[in-house]
Amino acid sequence: MPVLVERGTLAHVDTLTRSSPGDTSLEMGPVTSRPGDRAGFATRRYPGPVTSTTADASDADVEPRPADDGRTRPGSGRSDDPVRQGRHGWRLVLALVAEQRRGLMVATLAGLVWSLAKVAVPQLTRLAIDRGIVGDGSLWWWSGIILAAGGVVGVNTALRRWFAFRESRIAESRLRQRLYDHLLGLHIGYHDRAQSGQLMTRASSDLQMVQGFVVMVPLTVSNLAMVLGVVVVLVVTDPLLALIALAPLPLVNLAAKRFSTRIHPAVLEVQSEQGQLAAVVEESVVGVRAVKGFGAEGVQAAKLASEAEDIRRASTATAIIRSRYLPALDLLPTLGVIAVLGLGGHRVLDGAMTLGELVAFNASLVLVVVPLRTVGMTIAWGQRAAAALERVDEVMSVVPAITDPTHPSTLGPHPQGAVRFDHVVFGYDPDQIVLHDIDLDIAPGRSIALVGATASGKSTLARLLVRFYDVGSGAVRIDGVDVRDLSLSELRRTVGVVFDEPVLLHDTVAANVAFARPDATRDEIRRAIDLAGAAELLEILPEGLDTVVGERGLSLSGGQRQRLAIARVLLGDPRILVLDDATSSVDSSKEHEIRDALATVMHGRTTIVIAHRPATIALADEVAFIDEGRLVARGDHEDLLARDPRYGAVLAQLAATERGDVEDEV
Repeated sequence: MPVLVERGTLAHVDTLTRSSPGDTSLEMGPVTSRPGDRAGFATRRYPGPVTSTTADASDADVEPRPADDGRTRPGSGRSDDPVRQGRHGWRLVLALVAEQRRGLMVATLAGLVWSLAKVAVPQLTRLAIDRGIVGDGSLWWWSGIILAAGGVVGVNTALRRWFAFRESRIAESRLRQRLYDHLLGLHIGYHDRAQSGQLMTRASSDLQMVQGFVVMVPLTVSNLAMVLGVVVVLVVTDPLLALIALAPLPLVNLAAKRFSTRIHPAVLEVQSEQGQLAAVVEESVVGVRAVKGFGAEGVQAAKLASEAEDIRRASTATAIIRSRYLPALDLLPTLGVIAVLGLGGHRVLDGAMTLGELVAFNASLVLVVVPLRTVGMTIAWGQRAAAALERVDEVMSVVPAITDPTHPSTLGPHPQGAVRFDHVVFGYDPDQIVLHDIDLDIAPGRSIALVGATASGKSTLARLLVRFYDVGSGAVRIDGVDVRDLSLSELRRTVGVVFDEPVLLHDTVAANVAFARPDATRDEIRRAIDLAGAAELLEILPEGLDTVVGERGLSLSGGQRQRLAIARVLLGDPRILVLDDATSSVDSSKEHEIRDALATVMHGRTTIVIAHRPATIALADEVAFIDEGRLVARGDHEDLLARDPRYGAVLAQLAATERGDVEDEV
């Protein structure tokens, strides 16, 4: 069911206990949950269980939903009104700035001293001219004072920029960490839908936009303070000349407001298209073997060209908006300078104004021109930051569907490992049920093989056991405790899962095996590898445990990757083991190598084996036959072959499918 929570802003920063970082599709040993603070970005509706497009699409037997590519869609929770979007984005920006208020206040204070010194320099110059050049005063004295004021400007410029850049990097780092923690805490259903390229763009370039704006906050405040100070000085010096010089300011304000309104949706579109481009590149790099294997380089190149053209079109539209407004924001303040030179020059000739006053007046006005010229840039950066934070907010506002209970139960230090699926009903889409009233008991230390046709719901049962998803009705229990009442860290410490497609990281063998237990000793890592039947692998690899296996472990064979995945799980010594078709990625002629390792690790553990090969099924004490999401038979392998024709037919069909796949590969 959809989850509805109240909208808030980043100003309300909550420290939450999030779900374990183990909400990934990696082979899972025990994963320790750690608290992550999440900014209180506005939250919105997001469905709970959804159609899987990666982890279990075949098992769900339902049509996958469109991927969440980050574009605006009806009902996405984001307003189509650009003005409303802009206001929401600016609220997020202001809330983020409020978090860094201490450091930014120091930077702003330095900026105010800088402003005071900058405003003072033209007045000191006036006195130097009127008293040190025209008059009989000491020019060296006034030059020294001007030099001292310049020193104050220099020192505070350094302080202002140092604190501004420091706080901006801290804000970027904190926001990136929150986003990362939140992504790891989100349920698998969200990651099944989301494009990784879009998520990577939000975590990189979007946050850089935010960092760039935070830098400008104290700079802009000090510039505005300087403008205010200059305006006061100009009015006191010559009200009429000041009125003429500042006459363009209302037009500058009007142009800036219109520019802000029009640039925001354009910038948002550019950043969205950049996410699309990143998604295409990521898909091509990750799936490079498929791209080359199917000769699809041209297809991917065409996709990239299409996305690049979209970026060009969106960027051109943004450039057109800037070209319409930025020249006006540049030109209007300059008109005041021209007017002052003309009128002020005549007043000096008439004796109504001293030469020093004209020079000071003009120098002060020039101080105003530069900040006013940067108004457009400041607004543009602000709009980029607002658009970027809106995109980040779209992720941060998703409420995790799988979280720790408020008051978790515990299995104790030595769980028995009894598993019960208690009349479980589940569907990735509530309208399309995948599992129908599954009632299955597994005694502690016993093993059971789940057998069924493709999309019958076997792997879904495993995912419910580790709470990748929650049941629609019924319950999944371990030692009589509902898994929803356990903390995610304890649940995933108790249940280890080896998936059909092992995923290794671009790191050493030791780091991959100790993925969930980075504090494991090398002796413990070697023992886990020995139990997984991969001891000979260390002898083959050039640097043993320190050999880098390459991205996704593709430098190893399927069997080698699978054994390291098994070792990764064994290092955590789980009481319950789930082997989700753990031999499917291994050639049948090499299956016995993995099977022998599995037989060793299954000993004494409650084990669920999801399999279709008879030799792997034989590892289990008994078989549960799943057909169209229903538990239709249970018994040993030979007994089911004798009394249920559907069981034999399913095995024959799976064997034929595998032979066909092998022939295709050959």
